[in-house]
Amino acid sequence: MTQAAPQIPLPPPQPESDFYWEKCKEGELWLRHCTACDRAYFYPRDICPFPECFSRDTDWIQSSGRGALHTFAIVHRGPTPAFRDKVPYIPAVVELEEGPRIPTWIVGIDFAEGEIRPASVQCGMSVEVVFEEIDENISLPMFRPA
Repeated sequence: MTQAAPQIPLPPPQPESDFYWEKCKEGELWLRHCTACDRAYFYPRDICPFPECFSRDTDWIQSSGRGALHTFAIVHRGPTPAFRDKVPYIPAVVELEEGPRIPTWIVGIDFAEGEIRPASVQCGMSVEVVFEEIDENISLPMFRPA
């Protein structure tokens, strides 16, 4: 009897983020937006996270899905069994055109003999969202070079 490969940890269902995950399954990236201070933010929650605001007057806006790579790392040794089959991979933070920064993975980068060429990924480079279907409930937004 063979054991199934371990799966990466997935976000638990939350009423505040259900709309977000539904839109990700449709291939769309949506953000929460505070109408009081007119700023978009991530992670989805009903209260504006900006300390000078904390308004409950929020809605949803569709993101362009474009942004710039803010920071990244290249992982060569997965920290848990679920990630070991995915190396090398690039966890990152992308700054979206709308302002928020979103934790993600960078995909679509050139590999040379199983290694990521460091010159092919740089802070400030333009990126665009793509979605990876993990299961019937979750499609994760990831970013590739634009």
